[in-house]
Amino acid sequence: MAVPQLKEGEFNAFRDYLQSVCGILLGENKEYLVVSRLRSVMTEKKLDGMSALLSEMKRDNRLRETVVDAMTTNETLWFRDNHPFRILRERLLPEFAEKRKPLNIWCAASSTGQEPYSISIEIEEFKRKKPGGLTGEKIVATDISPTALEIAKKGQYEKIHLSRGMPQEFLTRYFEEVEPGRWKAKKDITGKVDFRTLNLLNSFASLGKFDVVYCRNVLIYFSTELKTDILTRIHGTLKPGGYLFLGASESLNGLNDHYEMVQCNPGLIYQAK
Repeated sequence: MAVPQLKEGEFNAFRDYLQSVCGILLGENKEYLVVSRLRSVMTEKKLDGMSALLSEMKRDNRLRETVVDAMTTNETLWFRDNHPFRILRERLLPEFAEKRKPLNIWCAASSTGQEPYSISIEIEEFKRKKPGGLTGEKIVATDISPTALEIAKKGQYEKIHLSRGMPQEFLTRYFEEVEPGRWKAKKDITGKVDFRTLNLLNSFASLGKFDVVYCRNVLIYFSTELKTDILTRIHGTLKPGGYLFLGASESLNGLNDHYEMVQCNPGLIYQAK
């Protein structure tokens, strides 16, 4: 069955509901995005329009998860933007190794696992070159999408996905080919990572305290007020002097009383006050 175009008012109703359940704020004139991403869902459920979809979402939790999945961009890269991983490797890991205390890292938008596994690889590389320094490393990786997290937990990727940022030496060292063209991360890499479902609108209290938080390329989807709220609550999860990584196009929105900017040339991070 063909899915009709959005009727007047339906886009705004969907946009408001989507923001209320997951924080994502769709920009103006994004009707085409909604229609293209939800066409297959509406066809499968035999729903004749957005109003019917909204009604079903409000009573069907699984459908709501499916729609949020469809509206969330889950594509990502290994070692995305490079600087956040170079800074971890060259500046932060040596600092934590000197303290000889357990290292706790939170990856706040882990998608299908590329970022937390990239962090885990950097830790293993550091330990190879400087054994005996780091201890008790743990990465908590959260995402709103159960579908993305299922992929991440398996730690298996097609070669074409691994080619998007994964150096060949790391592929050889930290992955094994489980079938032609499909590779699985080894236990040394996956064993550090604890994947959990988390909506950033909800409380972070159950996560614990962290030395480093990566919250990259997700705040761009939220309103200014919600960004400020999330960053304030992230500050509450950081140990004194802990570090925050944001995406290249993201900023602190005036939270200078919570964080201090640290220039790393190139790149920058934020240290909790």
